[in-house]
Amino acid sequence: MNRRPIADHRAAVAAVLDALGARREAETLPVGAALGRVTARDVTAPVTLPPFANSAMDGFAVRVADLDGTASVQVAGRIFAGDVQRRTLPPGAAMAIMTGAPLPDGADAVIQVEHSVEQDGRVRFDRLPSAGEFVRSPGEDVSSGEPVVTENTVLAARHLGALAACGVGEVDVVRRPVVAVISTGSELVPPGTPLQPGQIYESNAVTLAALCRANGAVVGSAGCAGDEPGALATALDRAVDGADLVLTSGGISMGEREPVRQTLAGTGEFGPVAMQPGGPQGIAEWKGVPVCCFPGNPVSVLVSFEVLLRDSLRALSGLPPIPTERGRLTAPLTSVPGKTQFRRGYRTSGGVVAHGGPGSHLAVTAAAADVLIEIDAEVTELPAGAEVTLWPMS
Repeated sequence: MNRRPIADHRAAVAAVLDALGARREAETLPVGAALGRVTARDVTAPVTLPPFANSAMDGFAVRVADLDGTASVQVAGRIFAGDVQRRTLPPGAAMAIMTGAPLPDGADAVIQVEHSVEQDGRVRFDRLPSAGEFVRSPGEDVSSGEPVVTENTVLAARHLGALAACGVGEVDVVRRPVVAVISTGSELVPPGTPLQPGQIYESNAVTLAALCRANGAVVGSAGCAGDEPGALATALDRAVDGADLVLTSGGISMGEREPVRQTLAGTGEFGPVAMQPGGPQGIAEWKGVPVCCFPGNPVSVLVSFEVLLRDSLRALSGLPPIPTERGRLTAPLTSVPGKTQFRRGYRTSGGVVAHGGPGSHLAVTAAAADVLIEIDAEVTELPAGAEVTLWPMS
């Protein structure tokens, strides 16, 4: 049997999603709702920060040239943060000032309150400041028109705070792709319900929906379709309404009942890929919407998404790819010839530990892993200490 090289199928999936990316749009969100989103364009400061000279400390605003270090000076007033009245410092005087309050005209320094003694309307200082001390100058942080965040920035809390500090109330971000998920199989029942003989709990739609959300997508719908004739077509009709991409699991192998392959065969390409788990794969479309078709075993779904789809999906919402890593095995591993194998494992201070067997049904075992261990198709044995490629899991 001819198996498609994994790199070729990954490129084919990327090409489908690249076509979606060519239509990438922006949407405008309130700054407070933009955490984790990606900026669609540069954002510049509409104001200068600080917008006015203000005090960095609680203390006294002074004119350095008026102080001689021994005599007390008159306290000519008190200025609090939020005061909007413009004040002027009289010659030979000081004004009490609070942190963030606007510096009065004529003042050029602030002396901290702990270096002062105030009594009977006058104040004496035990040290002399230098000009500019504890004064925040206009534009010290940013000037109007200068960049605050650049295009393609993944917005973290620090970015949102900076934008809000500049008075930016809304920000243009890359629109997230909308993905619909369909898990196929008449044997599937929702978690939390009693199992009848021959039934299993549905987990693939839950897994795929979570993986999509973790990698920048919006999940428009997620559900199941049975194997009976017409069930998948009905589910696809619902799924493509408002979706940019549909993901299916199951129904693409070589059995008598393979509803995904049988329904979509005329619209795309199905066949084995030289990888384990996740050999059966398909790319098709339904009413103009691309459909990425994964096999049905739970670990196959997990590996297929992480290896074949993840980075291309992230690119649609402007997110960077998750790079592979290198690690050394703590114990020997064997693999099958002719297929790139992805074993589940976890990282330790001593290296990477392979966890569980290669079976594609070991969903609970896979939950303990944080990486996929890639074993090249031509490699059948790896000794302890061998360096391998690791795919961090979403």
